[in-house]
Amino acid sequence: MTVRVLLADDDALLRTGVAVILGTAPGIEVVGEAGDGLRAVELCRALAPDVVLMDVRMPGIDGIQATGRIVDAGLAARILVLTTFPDDAYVWQALRAGASGFLLKRTAPERLIDAVRTVAAGDTLLDPSVTRALVERFVLDGDDDGRGGGDGESARPGTAAADRARLRHLTAREAQVLRLIAEGLSNAELAARLNIAESTAKTHVKRILHKIGARDRAQAVVLAYRSGLMERGDGRAADLR
Repeated sequence: MTVRVLLADDDALLRTGVAVILGTAPGIEVVGEAGDGLRAVELCRALAPDVVLMDVRMPGIDGIQATGRIVDAGLAARILVLTTFPDDAYVWQALRAGASGFLLKRTAPERLIDAVRTVAAGDTLLDPSVTRALVERFVLDGDDDGRGGGDGESARPGTAAADRARLRHLTAREAQVLRLIAEGLSNAELAARLNIAESTAKTHVKRILHKIGARDRAQAVVLAYRSGLMERGDGRAADLR
């Protein structure tokens, strides 16, 4: 099946370069290009792409707002954020808005092609080390909205409490699996770590996403950290209750 891709970036030269790269890959088709966030949303509705490569800094509505509108509208497209800096506040905000992962603009062509296929297949593209850096900057340092001004405290108490409430129906096993997802483990790695079949790992992940109301692994990772589920500096996981 052909993966249909929409490019959203205000840099026409970059869009052209990405389109050329993707055009060399079998089974991938660039179906449209947008130079701003509003046009990206319009084309997403009109063209029904499988994947949107979304720049975060664009005129009009930015990539974060565009991502939120696409997700809120229930469109099937999965959003892959393009960023210059991996610890950018915009990346964290885009993940919170529902993006399925992020990719550096300077990535190698083969990595770009693999990323599009990965996201189109329903998986999430998250680098564990980069994700942790994002979490430490925007959640654990009290800057969860990504606007700066963190006061050194963890995520706002009201937000953390609401997020913990979403996890309370998880079994102990499911909470364990969610922690491993947040650490960046793939289904195959989950299976190896827990000594279970990969199909069982997939079932666990699917059930967890349904229980916590997460669209995909990226949202699950955000929720795991924001709720306090993940281990902090003292090595203890937060009590979900």
